[in-house]
Amino acid sequence: MQHLIVTYGVSAILLLMVAESACIPIPSEVTMLLGGALAAGAVSGAHPNLIAVIAAGTAGNVIGSYLAWLAGRYGGRPVLHRWGRYIFLRSHDIDRAHDWFQRRGAASVFWARLLPGIRTFISLPAGIAEMPATRFGLYTLAGCLPWTAALAVAGYAVGANWQQLEDTLRGPSYAIAGLAGIAIVAAVVVVRRRQRRASQPQ
Repeated sequence: MQHLIVTYGVSAILLLMVAESACIPIPSEVTMLLGGALAAGAVSGAHPNLIAVIAAGTAGNVIGSYLAWLAGRYGGRPVLHRWGRYIFLRSHDIDRAHDWFQRRGAASVFWARLLPGIRTFISLPAGIAEMPATRFGLYTLAGCLPWTAALAVAGYAVGANWQQLEDTLRGPSYAIAGLAGIAIVAAVVVVRRRQRRASQPQ
C-alpha cells in the first residue's frame, strides 16, 4: 500500500480512501499521514500539493461512503449479514454501526467519521434507514474533511516520522481528529448564534 502511494501519489490516495470508506479494511491513518509526508517532500516519490492530498482523501471518503450507502440501501441488513464476509464485512461491525445510527440518528453520520472503527461502517445503516442521499452526502463531507485534513497536516508536519505518529494514533481515541471535530462544531454554534441575533428584531 505504501508503495502505491509513493508511486502514484494523489491517484493512489483517492482510490485507497474510496476502498476504506467502502468497508474494505485499509487504514486511512496510513494513507493520509503518508500523503502529508509526501507533500512535505520528506519521503521519496511523488510530491503532490498538500491541498490536493486533502481533496483526494476527502473525495475518496465521500465516494466510498456512497458505495456503502448504496449497499445498505438496496442490499439491506439480512443481505449484508449473509454476504458481507466476502467483502470483509463482519456481522459485529454491521451491528455496531447499526446500533450507533439508531441511538444517534442522522447526525451520527457526521460524528462517526471522527471515530475509529465506526467511521468505516456507518454508511451501511444510513443506507438501510434510507437516509436521503443529499443529506447523507453533506453529513459525510462535513465529517470526512476534518479527519482527512487533520491527518494530512499532521503527516506534513512530522515528515519522515509519519510512521511513528501512525503507531501512536492506534489507540482508542484520536485527539487530533477529535479536536478538529470540536473546532467545527464550535464554529457552527457561533455562526448559528450570530444568525439568530441578526434575525431578531431590533
